[in-house]
Amino acid sequence: MLLHGFTQTGASWERVEAALAGRYRVVTPDIRGHGTAGDAEPVTLAAVIDDVAATADGRFTLAGYSMGGRIALHVALALGAERVERLVLIGASPGLADPSGRAARVASDEALAARVEEMTIEAFEREWGATPVLAGQADSVRAAARADRLRNAPAGLARALRGLGTGALPPLWDRLSELTVPVTLIVGERDTKFRAIADEMAAGLPSAEIVVIEGVGHAAHLEAPEAVAATISRTSR
Repeated sequence: MLLHGFTQTGASWERVEAALAGRYRVVTPDIRGHGTAGDAEPVTLAAVIDDVAATADGRFTLAGYSMGGRIALHVALALGAERVERLVLIGASPGLADPSGRAARVASDEALAARVEEMTIEAFEREWGATPVLAGQADSVRAAARADRLRNAPAGLARALRGLGTGALPPLWDRLSELTVPVTLIVGERDTKFRAIADEMAAGLPSAEIVVIEGVGHAAHLEAPEAVAATISRTSR
């Protein structure tokens, strides 16, 4: 199962899924607040965990990008090794450990959510596409990401910010030691912020591996889908 990031949909994994075809059954759900699940309520962590548990069959490998990676960590801890046999996290973080930093993020996410509700999806897409962490993407990658973001609606994205944003979810730094399954942390070579986070996460995980994909930034699954698929395939045997 592959969980997408904020403003994306399950379709963002299309090229990764194609590269995995024939070897695995790949599931790429739309997370609540996004795409076909844009109107689903409530948009809460508990509801999303239930969605994942109901969608996946038996034990499964769970991968997630950015917001989807943060959710994947919560899913793995909630469902345990009996269901989640391996984690692959791309540009992900366990959250904000500092209470004041988290409170500030809740406030900024609420402000953004309120503003998104007043915008068209086209206007928000243009603004989000200019986020510095996404800089340096090839034109073809930017075009595909834009088409995917336009599958969303402002109201759904606002609910996702409030219910699943970085400030909304409790940090998991002090629970990383509970993850007994193998964890692969994928980061783009140009994604220096999340490379540092991956290093810190690896130090707290019982079984962790960091994979740096050359020449790409934060959204490695969009910029280098074959390399991401190859890592998932290698770590899921």
